[in-house]
Amino acid sequence: MKKTEALTVSIGVLAVVDTYVTATVFPVPVWVTFIAWASFFVVGGGPRGFVQSVASNLTGLVIASLALLAISSTRGTPMAAAICVGLGSAAMVQVSKLKLLNVLPAVVWGFASTVGTTVATGKAITTVGIDNPALIAAAALITGAVFGIVSEALGEALCQKPQPQLG
Repeated sequence: MKKTEALTVSIGVLAVVDTYVTATVFPVPVWVTFIAWASFFVVGGGPRGFVQSVASNLTGLVIASLALLAISSTRGTPMAAAICVGLGSAAMVQVSKLKLLNVLPAVVWGFASTVGTTVATGKAITTVGIDNPALIAAAALITGAVFGIVSEALGEALCQKPQPQLG
């Protein structure tokens, strides 16, 4: 099977699994898992891509969490929020100077996923416990990277030609 067709099957089947699992037994935002899954492929895939994608996404998550904490410590005016987001955006560019984090969009996707999860859950970043939106986003980002590496491996397995039997 050609690589594109193999990935079509692999990603299609695993997208069903991801969507079902996040809707039933592991309630994290499926859209965040898909963002992280795409991030895995954008940074190049493979074991190194897995590490780089997770590191980048979680760095964006930390920066977003700090920005949200800063916003919550102000009166929450639009200007205060804008300044905090601007500082967070500048921080994302600066961290992308590091080799491990040099794919800036992967850092931004972690930031956006965290802010989006905060809005979608209606929970403040200061929420204590398992309902904290940063913890939920982190779990979803890591889950998406796992789906990325599994879909790549399954796709590669589907591309393998059977070895002739000797004897």
